[in-house]
Amino acid sequence: MILSETYTLSNGVEIPKLGLGTWFIDNKSVGKAICDAVDLGYRHIDTAQAYRNEQGVGVGIQQCGVNRDEIFVTTKLAAEAKTYKKAAASIDRSLSRMGLDYLDMMIIHSPQPWTKFGKAERFFEGNREAWRALEDAYRAGKLRAIGVSNFDETDLQNILNGCSVKPMVNQILAHIGNTPDDLIRYTQAQGILVEAYSPIGHGAILENPDIKAVAERYGVSVPQLAIRYDLQLGLLPIPKTANPDHMKSNAQVDFIISDDDMALLQSVEKITDYGDANAMPVFGGELNLKTMMGFLLSSLRRKKSAS
Repeated sequence: MILSETYTLSNGVEIPKLGLGTWFIDNKSVGKAICDAVDLGYRHIDTAQAYRNEQGVGVGIQQCGVNRDEIFVTTKLAAEAKTYKKAAASIDRSLSRMGLDYLDMMIIHSPQPWTKFGKAERFFEGNREAWRALEDAYRAGKLRAIGVSNFDETDLQNILNGCSVKPMVNQILAHIGNTPDDLIRYTQAQGILVEAYSPIGHGAILENPDIKAVAERYGVSVPQLAIRYDLQLGLLPIPKTANPDHMKSNAQVDFIISDDDMALLQSVEKITDYGDANAMPVFGGELNLKTMMGFLLSSLRRKKSAS
């Protein structure tokens, strides 16, 4: 059963192979989602400062009925924290907000502030300063592991060139129809685990006839196929949902995709349009509520069409 399986990070810490993402689960609802997930056997919870639900995640961790040391909790350092002082203060705020003595992992959410996401400037110096703050918190026992997210090869190399502790993960967008093979190979070659957020591609893969045909051959849903696909690439998928039925289904991936079908899925035409999700993430300063609502409505429409 995938929920009982783990990867081992480069520092020897074990991390469950399947995580629960909490993006867009509001602060009031996320505690229940965590309790539901833990009841189903999940032991890996992923949040971020930008999600604005850390306090609720902390409540869920404390109320779920499982010992704290049995749950792997990740949060993400705000993409805007590009000085040592800001990063160090943000780490402590997350711990305080969540009511936890330590976090299992904290990662830099993006090499660029969200308002600069996709621009030419890579903020190399700021990322080195943020990384230094994570290293110090790691050595102080506040964090059991540290890593990055949305980092490309040049961003990773910038950290590796000057760090005293190597990143243990790089969390990236990786799914059928968008598998950055070169980045995955480079990251894994450095001994860094690749985590895959949005393994179901923001829902954009649900109606793809080629993907649906493969899923039907295995008697599984497209989300189950997508999660299994990431796992067979050695990635750690983090599907996001507050629906217990979806949580249960997402964990029922104890089947094997054949080499031929893996090759077929890896050759699926690259997705270039995620609909309303194209503009995400938009976490610069205040959340862009118009974009956020558009994304949520788009997600609801996709769920209805898939049901």
